[in-house]
Amino acid sequence: MKHKVISALAILAIGGGGYYGYQKVFTNDGAIRYAFAEVQKGTLIVSVSGSGQVSASNQVDIKPRTSGEIVSVYVTSGQEVAAGQLIVQIDASDTQRAVRDAETALETAKLELDKTLESADDLTLLQAENSFTQAKESKQKAEDNIKKSYEDGFNNVANAFLALPGVMAGLQDILYGSARELGGNGGQWNVDYYASSAGYYNDAAPQFKQDVYDKYQAARKVYDKNFIDYKATSRFSDQATIDALIIETYETVKLISEAVRSSNNLIQLYQDELTKRNFKPAAISDTHLTILTSYTGTTNNHLVSLLSTQRSIKDSYEAIVSADRTIKERELSLAKIRSGADDLDIRSRKITIQQREDALATAREALADTSVRAPFAGVIAKVSAKKGDSTSSATAVATIVTKQKIAEVSLNEVDAAKVKSGQKATLTFDAISDLTITGAVAEVDALGTVSQGVVTYAIKIVFDTQDERVKTAMSTSAAIVIDARSDTLLVPNSAVKAQGDMSYVELPGETDASIASVASAAGAVLDSPLERRVVEVGASNDEFTEVLIGLGEGDRVVSRTIQPSTTQTQITQSNSLRIPGVTGGGGGGGSRGGGMFTAPAR
Repeated sequence: MKHKVISALAILAIGGGGYYGYQKVFTNDGAIRYAFAEVQKGTLIVSVSGSGQVSASNQVDIKPRTSGEIVSVYVTSGQEVAAGQLIVQIDASDTQRAVRDAETALETAKLELDKTLESADDLTLLQAENSFTQAKESKQKAEDNIKKSYEDGFNNVANAFLALPGVMAGLQDILYGSARELGGNGGQWNVDYYASSAGYYNDAAPQFKQDVYDKYQAARKVYDKNFIDYKATSRFSDQATIDALIIETYETVKLISEAVRSSNNLIQLYQDELTKRNFKPAAISDTHLTILTSYTGTTNNHLVSLLSTQRSIKDSYEAIVSADRTIKERELSLAKIRSGADDLDIRSRKITIQQREDALATAREALADTSVRAPFAGVIAKVSAKKGDSTSSATAVATIVTKQKIAEVSLNEVDAAKVKSGQKATLTFDAISDLTITGAVAEVDALGTVSQGVVTYAIKIVFDTQDERVKTAMSTSAAIVIDARSDTLLVPNSAVKAQGDMSYVELPGETDASIASVASAAGAVLDSPLERRVVEVGASNDEFTEVLIGLGEGDRVVSRTIQPSTTQTQITQSNSLRIPGVTGGGGGGGSRGGGMFTAPAR
C-alpha cells in the first residue's frame, strides 16, 4: 500500500511537471514562434529532369551496294564484330569478269599509246596513201554520176514532152469536144453532157464537173509555161537550169495526172448512175475511159522517171560532199603518218588510258561491294539474310548496333532552352534501382515535337560508363546539370520573400544566444520585431537560393513562421527537416547526399 501511494505521487509529480512543461513550451498567450536557418557556404547545383529510353548510339541496317545471290553468311545474331569484318558474301562472278575486261581494255590502250609513239612503217604509210587516192577516185566517180544524172534528167524531160502534148490534146477533146453520141450536134461539150446526165440522179455531179474544170485549167496553165521553158533549154544548159526544168516538169506531170484522174471520175460517175438504173451509157464513154486510163499510165511512168532523176542528182551531190570529207580526212591522216605522232594524239591516247584506269577502278569497287562488311564495331542485332537469297541495295542483310549506349529523353520547351551540349547528367533506371550512371549531353534536337499543344525536344545523353545490365529500350530518368555555383552563400528557399521586384529576408533582433536557448522544435518567441533586409539573389533550385549581396556566412534568417495553432506533430516534422548545425531547424531541407547543398531536378 505504501508503494502504491509512492507510485501514485510520482505519477502525479511527473504528470504535473509534464503538463507544466507542455504549457510552458507549447501553449502560451498565442505568441508567434519562428524557426531559423544559418546562412552557409556551399555548392548550388541546378538541374532539369526528363524521362525517356535507352538506345544504341548508332544502329544501322547493313545493305549491300550491289545486287546478286548471297553465297555465304559469316555472322549470327548477338555476335560482336569489328569494323570492316565480313558479314555477307555476294556472288562475284560477273564483277570478276568485269574486272578482267577492264584490265584488258587498259592494256590495249597502253599498247595503242606505245604504237602511236613509234614511227610509222612502210606498210602503214602505203595504206594511208592508197586510202587518200581511193577517196579522190570516189569524188571523181560522184562527179561523173551527177553529170550522167543531169543528162538522164534532160532526156526524161524530153521524153515527157513527147507524150504530154498528146495527153493535153486528148484531154481537151474528151472534155470540151462535142461528140454526136453525146448530143454534140447542138454544140454541147462532152463534160457538160456527162455532168448533166449524172446530175439527174446524183446531186454531186456539179462538184465533179467543177473539179474537172479547176484541175484541167491548173494543168493547162503550168503545162503551157513548162513547154515554153523546155523549148528554151537544151542539154548543154547549166546544171541549175536543167535541175529547175526537171523539178518544173515533175510538178506539171503531177497536175496533168490529177486532171486525168478527175475526168475519169466524172465519166465513171455518169456510167455508174445510168447502169444502176438499167440505162445503157453512150458507147463513146467507154472509149473516153480507155483513153484516160492510158493517159494515167503515161503520166505515172513519167512521174517515176522524173522523181528517180531528182533522187539520183541528190544522191550524187551527197556523194560528192561525203567524198570531200573523206579526202580531207585521209589527207590529214596521211600527213600525220608522215610527220609522226603529234602532241594532241599522244594526249588523246593518254586520256583514253586514264578512262580505262577509271573503269578498272570502278570495276574493282564493284567487286569489293560484293563483300558486305561491318561499317563499325558493334554487335549484330539481327541477321536478315541466308545463303541462296537474292539481295539488292534496297534489302538489309543484317542490323548492327554499337555497344555504346545513349539515353534519349524529352524536355519541355522551357527546360530544353537551358540545355547545351557537353552538360553533365545523372541517369537512373526503373529496371535497375541501385544503378546511377553519369553522362554528358551529346545533342539537343533543333526541331521540337508538338503533341496536343505541348512542345517537347529530344535530348541525347552519352553514358560515361557502360553497364551490361542496361539494355536498349529500357526506361530512364535523367537529371541534367544546367548550372553549378560553388563556394556561394545559400539560404533555404522559404527564407527568401519578395515584394514587387525586391527580394528580402527577415533576421531576428535578439542575440544568437537567446535564440539558441529556445527549443528548436518549438521555435523561438521573439521579444523584438524582425529585421527586414533587402538581398540580391542569384540562382536557385528546389531547396536553396543563392544570396549574392546582403548576408554573410553564419547569419541567421527566419526560415519558417510557426502560428499558435501549430500542433506538436507539425513541429516534430518541421524539426526533422532542419539543416544540420543550424539552430532552430526549420524549413529549408537538407542537401542530397549530405555534404553539398544540392537539389533534385525541378
